[in-house]
Amino acid sequence: MKQDFYLPDIGEGIVECELVEWLVEEGERVVEDQAICDVMTDKALVQIPAMHSGIISRLYVARGKMARVHAPLFEMEVAGDADAESAPEIPEPVSMPESGSEPASRPELVSPPPERASRESPAAPEPVESKVEGKALASPAVRRLAREQDLDLTQVPGSGDKGRVYKEDIEAYLAEQKQEQAASTLPVEREHSDDSAGQHCVPLSGIVAAMARQMTASLTIPQFTLCDELELDELLRLKHRLTPVFAEQNIKLTLLPFFIKALSLALHDFPQLNSRLNPEATEVSRLPDHHVGVAVDTDAGLLVPVLHHCQRRSLLDIAAELERLTGAARAGRLTPAELQGATITLSNIGALGGVVSSPIVSPPQVAIAALGRGQRLPRFNEAGEVVARELMMVCWSADHRLIDGATLARFNRCWYRYLEQPERMLIQLS
Repeated sequence: MKQDFYLPDIGEGIVECELVEWLVEEGERVVEDQAICDVMTDKALVQIPAMHSGIISRLYVARGKMARVHAPLFEMEVAGDADAESAPEIPEPVSMPESGSEPASRPELVSPPPERASRESPAAPEPVESKVEGKALASPAVRRLAREQDLDLTQVPGSGDKGRVYKEDIEAYLAEQKQEQAASTLPVEREHSDDSAGQHCVPLSGIVAAMARQMTASLTIPQFTLCDELELDELLRLKHRLTPVFAEQNIKLTLLPFFIKALSLALHDFPQLNSRLNPEATEVSRLPDHHVGVAVDTDAGLLVPVLHHCQRRSLLDIAAELERLTGAARAGRLTPAELQGATITLSNIGALGGVVSSPIVSPPQVAIAALGRGQRLPRFNEAGEVVARELMMVCWSADHRLIDGATLARFNRCWYRYLEQPERMLIQLS
């Protein structure tokens, strides 16, 4: 029996995503739970699995095109008596969040009920070749950049192995196109004084579009910012002693795991910072788990993977998970579950050289911190002598509907005590 299978709802209000790669061909026999294709959402690369065993008879969406949620994705000749309508199983996601984390909504990769199908009456797209010849070799991040620039990747000369296209190749191609366009429009520009001549308008899409929507939503929050200096001398000495211990586990130790663990400990004393305010600002929910989002700069844009349940994690565990998530973010391999559920966020702007930044609260969170660049600066000690200190400027922004300045200042000093005297963390660890 042949049956259409539909792109499932993958959460966060996403209605369409790019089909990055078909992992099967028409006529190929597949087994239950086998990966059928990779799709790219605004934030992550997701694999769609097969619900049943059978033979792929038709692929509806061309590679590189947009697939819509609840529209036909592929047709399959189902083996045996499997019937998705009579037995609506739910496929296991390819990558699940860790045990005990918030459950992600799990998609149903089945035909819609008859009544919904009759209302929507989706027209089946024309069949496409399962293997597109001449497709450029490029990572998902590079493909997304090309789409944002409205480029055909097959026209961009690739400098990598087998013609693989890199970000630098796209930048070089765009620069060359800009020069050619300027040369061809020069006479026109001399004849007209239109300031818009030569402009290149590109619609927002992908991660950039998601950031625009989220930052627009943040305008509804009255925010304020508090900045203070953090002394790092003791923490740096502890990090220096622990670095070889972490290296034995093949983990690179940075300061960020200390910041995250100390933040979780401070949230125990100040649960207001780990809360949610309802839309009407009439009720607050105190959240029991500390899910810390960490901003990561990638070729595709800013991503914020989430370390779940930091209150239950050791420093070693946090460092390992942070390293894994950062690598997955830069490779474009984060799952939706790894990008959801943050209750508070750290942005390490200092990694890019910034000293002071005013971060923006991302609803429904109520606070975010921006970590500045570490600096060795002169300061006076208790005896009035000038001494060198390792310092970092940290700036907090908070939702002023729930957090006042005094509360944020006290919370920040609690967090600082754990970092400036890291032995305090040992007292609290279970």
